[in-house]
Amino acid sequence: MTELKNWIEQRGISEVECLIPDMNGVVRGKVLPAAKLLQSERDGTLRLPSSVFAVTVTGEYADATDDDEAYQDPDMVLKPDANTLCVAPGFKTPTAYVFADAYHTDGSPWASSPRQVLKSILDLYKAKGWRPVVAPELEFYLTALNPDPDLPLTPPAGRSGRAETSPQPYGLEALNEYEDLIEAIYEYSEAAGLHVDTMIHESGTAQLEINFLHGDPVLLSDQVLLFKRIVRQVALKHGVYGTFMAKPMENQPGSAMHLHISLVNEADDLNLFADDAGADTPMFRHFVGGLQKYLPQVAPLFAPNVNSFRRMRPSHSAPINVQWGYDNRSCGLRVPISDRNNRRIENRLPGADANPYLAITAALICGYLGMEEKVEPSAQAVGNAYHFARTLPKTLEEALERFNACEPVRDLLGLYFFRAFTTIKEAELEAFQGVISSWERDHLLLKV
Repeated sequence: MTELKNWIEQRGISEVECLIPDMNGVVRGKVLPAAKLLQSERDGTLRLPSSVFAVTVTGEYADATDDDEAYQDPDMVLKPDANTLCVAPGFKTPTAYVFADAYHTDGSPWASSPRQVLKSILDLYKAKGWRPVVAPELEFYLTALNPDPDLPLTPPAGRSGRAETSPQPYGLEALNEYEDLIEAIYEYSEAAGLHVDTMIHESGTAQLEINFLHGDPVLLSDQVLLFKRIVRQVALKHGVYGTFMAKPMENQPGSAMHLHISLVNEADDLNLFADDAGADTPMFRHFVGGLQKYLPQVAPLFAPNVNSFRRMRPSHSAPINVQWGYDNRSCGLRVPISDRNNRRIENRLPGADANPYLAITAALICGYLGMEEKVEPSAQAVGNAYHFARTLPKTLEEALERFNACEPVRDLLGLYFFRAFTTIKEAELEAFQGVISSWERDHLLLKV
């Protein structure tokens, strides 16, 4: 409490946005005068209806019909995490962001909170004396304004007045087309204390990628959500959209959220994925084996939307299987060239649309099970991994069927979270299946 109060007073903060990430990684919560936040935190009256974790991406509620608690919609007690306090850039009134965790009135964590679920999986590692370290790489597109959702997205004009018409991977001139916007993103990110590193131009038209410095999985998830918010705000101020859809344009590559994951010993900070000679440890191999065995079963956690699966196509810069190999970007699981201290696995499966808490949770659960079960990975893929059979689901419907059948992961996630998450995803799938697309009107209306 003292830390929260001192931080706010030292910076002259007038308002605070109390942030609660929902199942889809959409930021919800409350805006409070700073004094009200401090008072509410002090007397335990900072609360929010628990239905915030039952909201679909369309804004509807997806309550289970046999869940009495869903109809009661009890309040959750919110506890701001002082470690996440940061200045909220771009506001006229001095404003701060703070993430809050949700609890029952008896002090137990709210089981369907994605932030709490990730923390519970980290506790499994902590009990073993291990600490996971992650570094996300997040891709996104800038597009022209698009007020009519029936029309396809198009690239925006850069400062030259022209829009990109061809791929410009790593192009510096292409990057400079959006120099003012990019500088504003960096300025906002610095003001918010985000640990962002390199930005590059990716393969798609007006597609960019930002790298985050490695660190704690929960805090990095917080930063990913804040960065998304910053990009959208800055883009709108520059007359364009910033989108993290997995596949926003049909003839362009999708956008990913690659996760670099390593594991260190809490006692001495030594990397547990490589030995003194720099060779892969059995623990590393089992972690990779667990990813290979279980990631295809838990796709909704890292590919949560119907659009997510449009990205996972051969030759579209996205994996279709969980082959692994050294410095091979056609693999779903890539081992970057590194020394002993930096040995890690790059999970290339998650899309940019994924909830970062749940995408990281998925990888850590699968790796944990692999180490517990001592799962041996397949032989490393040599050459083009797209030549191997597809092992990832092709649709959200197929993904949910596999997810529902994966008991080891369900046991670690907890039945309460599992039911809440699947209820939301099934409601979203049903809503999508009720939509008649422009493709159907184009090709079926006057032909069949």
